[in-house]
This record gives sequence, structure tokens and C-alpha cells, in this order.
Amino acid sequence: MKHRFTAALERFSRAMLAPLTYLSAAGLLLAAGALLTSTALSGALPLLQWGPVRLMGRILYKCLSAVISNLSVLFCTGLAASLAKQEKHQAAFIALMSYFIYLTAGNVTLAELGLLAQPDGLTGLYGAGQTSVLGIQTVDTGVFGGVLLGLLTAHVYDHTCKKAHRGILGGVFSGERWSFTCMAALAAVLGFGACFVWPPVQKAIAALTGFLAASGNIGLFLYGFLERLLIPTGLHHLVYMPFQFSQLGGQLTVGSVTYTGAYVVMMTEYNLNLPFSDGIVWMYTGFTKTFGYFGIAAAFIFCARRGSRRKTAAQLLPLAFTASLASITEPMDFLFCFSAPVLWLAHAAISGAFIVLLHLCHVTAFTSNLLGSLAMNLSAGVARTHYPVLYLLGLAQIAVYFVVFTALIKALDLPTPGRRPEEPVRPEAAPLDDAGVEKLIAALGGRENICTVDNCFTRLRVTVQDAAFVREQALRELPCSGVVQNGCNVQIVFGIRAPQVRQAVEQRLDRVVC
Repeated sequence: MKHRFTAALERFSRAMLAPLTYLSAAGLLLAAGALLTSTALSGALPLLQWGPVRLMGRILYKCLSAVISNLSVLFCTGLAASLAKQEKHQAAFIALMSYFIYLTAGNVTLAELGLLAQPDGLTGLYGAGQTSVLGIQTVDTGVFGGVLLGLLTAHVYDHTCKKAHRGILGGVFSGERWSFTCMAALAAVLGFGACFVWPPVQKAIAALTGFLAASGNIGLFLYGFLERLLIPTGLHHLVYMPFQFSQLGGQLTVGSVTYTGAYVVMMTEYNLNLPFSDGIVWMYTGFTKTFGYFGIAAAFIFCARRGSRRKTAAQLLPLAFTASLASITEPMDFLFCFSAPVLWLAHAAISGAFIVLLHLCHVTAFTSNLLGSLAMNLSAGVARTHYPVLYLLGLAQIAVYFVVFTALIKALDLPTPGRRPEEPVRPEAAPLDDAGVEKLIAALGGRENICTVDNCFTRLRVTVQDAAFVREQALRELPCSGVVQNGCNVQIVFGIRAPQVRQAVEQRLDRVVC
């Protein structure tokens, strides 16, 4: 049971990486767009004020932001394609259609009940617990909804794609079309149910805000902790929005006008050259985005295998700069929040702790993003912001992240980027013929001993009922590069032919192995 759970968790972790492999390139382009449209940078480089350059920057930034904003769609289709045993493109297509149905079912339910929120001019739909995905407004479940639908699609597809029905409509509702029918019904139910299940959870999170506001430094810690912890669920908006845009974040009266919310008060004090009030502390959710992710990236690179460090750095550094320059952290967040939850807890705790430290050190500086905060802090002056302390604490946070993450990764052997073993490049052996596939199945203990068959880029991964029936020496005699057995989990290295070997084994077994 333990081995099956571990194998399932490892498979899920690998599948999560599939839609994220493109995000390092997306992050680099997004950071380039942020630089080209940076107000602070354009003041120093007049070229950036030229219309065509600004247009190119806006196109880059907006287009790549659209990718990052729709990670739930990427996870839904990517997980379905990665986890499906066969015809993966069909599973991805069904997942995408199911996600449309899920969104629309939620939208129709909210509309019929009169619960569709109206966007606020300043905060949009964030404070309402709803969001717009692909132009469809529904309950905000973050990437959780996409992950859940992707997993369900892969599972349902593998169990229904061979189903054949008789009768007049049998030809229409058989095979992949039957899979779609099942998922369409399930997605509609989930979209309907989310409108009733998710709002109470959102209200419970929102109810915490009053406690956080009245709990001093403990409340500040929990504020930063929850704002990071809840990102995968989309509930983090309900933690920071009340403070940044309501009375919980403080008020400022100037003449006959009262300004409400930490963000509005902070910008008013900046524009009127007033001292910054303590409510600015609720704006410090940007501190970890600006600094901390460099420490996370450094830890991942340092803990990667020596041969993979350059490749890992090329993948992660653009994401760290994206977090620092554009305050968009999701591409790096989802690299480890599911596969290494202990790191995610540590991440949330460090983020909360540094918000408390900023408050204790009487820092009242801007932390929105690296370039923007630097420009605004310089213009506001040291006396009003104490910004040198901010940047010293930023360096300290990078160091803390590096030390804590490195210690946890090595102590617990966590599957962070660059730590998965890669096979050396070897000459391709002859592919397995039918006799070779039969020998492979026999060496694994026979048909009845095989529970699951899967593959990554280079390895055939098999789970067996009884490890005692596996004949490792017979496996090594096959045209493979190596065999790794850990209890009931067996990995045979076939190189880039691994997917073809998996398909051949499944065809020989004449069943979907799942």
C-alpha cells in the first residue's frame, strides 16, 4: 500500500511538471515586458519612452500575463494528457471541454441565484470570491479546480475510453465520446457544487481577517503565512484584500476627504509627502516576491545534481526575476507546492516572519517590486521609509530561504527541480519485438503480477503485486540501459523508446493497466 501511494505521488509530481516546463521561457519574456514598461526604468533610459518600444513591452507583458493568469487551464489539460494511459491528446481535449463546462455551470448557477458579483472599480472581482477565467465569471477556486478536473479526466478516460454501447445511439456514445459524456456530466456537477461548497470556505477565511487585525505581531505573522499558503486555492485574495482596500487596513482623513484601506492610504501619504502610517505593513505581501524567490531559486540550484545545475539555473532564474520584477510568483510556486509540501509550509512561515520583522524594525517602505519599490523609496527618502533596512532584510531573507530550503531538501531528499536522476545518453539499442515484450512481461512476474505500467522520458515504470516474482537478471538481459527495483516499484531504462515500450506492453497485455 505504501509503495503504491508513493508511486502515485511520484507520478502526480511528474505530471504537474508537464505544464510548467514552458513557464521558464514565459517568465523570461514576462520579465522582459515588465522591464520595457517599467516607469522607473524609463526615467533613466529615454529609449523606453519611445512608442514602438512601449507597445512591444505592453504586448509582451499582457500576452504572457494571460498565460500565467490561466494556469488552471494549463494544469487541467496538462495533467489529463500526462496521466492518461493512451491517446493522451484525446484526454487533453476532453479535459479542456470539461473545464469549459465546469466554468459555465458555475456561471449559470450564480446567475440564476442572483449571486454574480459586480466588479469593483479598484479591486475587480478579487474581494467577491469570484473570478473570470476565459471570459467566464465563476467562483474562484484558483488552480485547485483545474488540478481536480485534470486528475478526474485522466482517471475517467482510462476507465471509459474502450466502452462500447449497443443500439441506435451506441456508435455516438462509445469510446472517447462516452468518456466525454461522463466528464461533461461530472464537470457540470462540480461547477454547480462549487457555488455552494466554496463560498463557506471563503467566508471562513474572510472571518479570520478581524482576528488578524486585532492580534498584533501574531496576526501579522498569520497574515503573511496565509497569504502564501492559500495561493493554490485562490483563497489568498480574501486574506489581503480586506486589509489593502477596506477599513481593516486603516484610514486617513485629509481635510474633508477620508481615504480607506492600506493601499489607498499609502499612495495618498506618498503623493501628499506625509509620513507613512503603520498600516503600510499590510502592503508587505510584496516583500517576499521581491527578494525571497532568489533564495528559493539558489537553494534549488545548489541542491540539484552537479550535471543539472546549469540547466536548473536556466529554468529557475527567469522565474525568480519574474517574481521580483513583475510580482508574479505562480510559475515557481507550483514547481514545489504540491511535490514538496513541507517546503511550501516553510515558505509561508518565512514570509510571515519577515513581515513581522519589517514591522519591528519600523520599516515603512515600498515593497511592490524591485524596480518600482526602489524608485519610490528613493523619491520618498530615508527619513520616511527607512528603506536601507528594507534592503538589508531583503538580503537576509534570501539567505534564510537558501539555508532553510537547502537543509530541508537534503535532509528529506525532496524532489525539487534538478534532483531527478537523468540517464546518460547511450546509443539506441534495437527496439523490443513481440518476443522481447513477452520476455519483459515474464521477467516482471507475468501478466497477473503487473499492477500499473507507466513511463517518463527514459524509463518504463512498473508496479507489481509481489516483488519476489520479479527476475532482475532477466530484465537486465533485455536491450535496456539499467534496472532499478525498490520493493514493488520497478524501473527499466529504455531511453527515449520508453513510451513505445509501454504501449507495446499494454497492447500485449490486452488491457488498460491502471
